[in-house]
Amino acid sequence: MTRSNDSDPLVLALAALAATLGDERRAQRFLDLTGIGTEELRARAGEPGLLAALLRFLESYEPDLIAVATAIDVKPQALVEARQQLERGER
Repeated sequence: MTRSNDSDPLVLALAALAATLGDERRAQRFLDLTGIGTEELRARAGEPGLLAALLRFLESYEPDLIAVATAIDVKPQALVEARQQLERGER
């Protein structure tokens, strides 16, 4: 799908968001578990807190973490590290 070699945690998280939303089952599960609506998601898509939450969501179910990492051509650990950086406020 998308190739993302960028080490910027925001870029990786946005790529992960796109890959997550590209899978209907995964997208619906994310929306259901977070309670966020599609309009709010659109409005907040670039917020580090929301993106960190998305990455934590992926981490909670390893098959999704691996699938999204594969889709954006990064190692799963890169997504974990991106989440950690976003939570610390690093960019």
